[in-house]
Amino acid sequence: MFSRKYKLILKKLFSLFSVVRGYNILVIALAQYLSSIYILAKDTSLKEVLLDPKLFTLVFASSLVIAAGYIINNFYDSEKDLINRPRKSMLDRLVSQNTKLSGYFVLNFLTVILASYVSFKAVLFFSSYIFMIWFYSHKLKKYPFVGNLIASSLAIAPFFIVFVYYRNFDTVIFFHGLFLSLIISMREITKDLENIKGDLTLNYKTIPVAYGVKITKLILTALIVFTLITAVVLATNFELGKMNYYFYFTAMVLLFYTVKLWIASKKVHYVLLHNVLKFVIVVGAFSIVLIKPNLILNKLQVLITLF
Repeated sequence: MFSRKYKLILKKLFSLFSVVRGYNILVIALAQYLSSIYILAKDTSLKEVLLDPKLFTLVFASSLVIAAGYIINNFYDSEKDLINRPRKSMLDRLVSQNTKLSGYFVLNFLTVILASYVSFKAVLFFSSYIFMIWFYSHKLKKYPFVGNLIASSLAIAPFFIVFVYYRNFDTVIFFHGLFLSLIISMREITKDLENIKGDLTLNYKTIPVAYGVKITKLILTALIVFTLITAVVLATNFELGKMNYYFYFTAMVLLFYTVKLWIASKKVHYVLLHNVLKFVIVVGAFSIVLIKPNLILNKLQVLITLF
């Protein structure tokens, strides 16, 4: 009996981790810290950044609100996910809808409480962020272009709050933001191609549903061109150390993506393309350390002395 209960608890924890996409949250939190260390607060010592309680609070609050966002998105998309992702949907359903909603409200409440420690502006930001995530999940995601634009904006919002915190307005930061926004926009539209069956069934007016697959591929191709231009500008006009190689690597990956996009015709093809873009984003988060690779050992030594 104990073994059965233990297994059930483990399954529910795994289900909850799947619902909130814990792996994504960990990558975002790491990326927030790396961007703070190497880009946004590059003139600040590592010790000051890592031991900054307000930065930690902003990152932690971001993680909570993102987790809440995944929960409410899962709540509204439960029928669509049952069509598009039946296996994942069955796993997610191990946690009841009531439990998910309770978790959603608790996480959002904790987010606002944490934000109040930083400033009233942080409270306003996170309160607006919570509302926009709900409004997007409830209404906006069903409309072409608007839904994709809002989804991309919500995805980069955690970096925006850190950017505002450090008040660093260097041009390179805007180009980094533009590059990330373009990649995320491509990922969102590719996801719409992947989920077209469920969107058609439930009358979600996404770009593929409203304008067709061919027009969607043309839009993605245009976004690829803009992304390549942004990558070239970043690699050739700013001192980014060996992170330049990441942008060259991304350019090659996007050329591969373009070829595969135009021959894609089945869901499995779009799942591959979606994963390619997710891979580019994750690699980009870790490649930030390449801006000053010679400092990695020094930073590790500092960490050792801290603990």
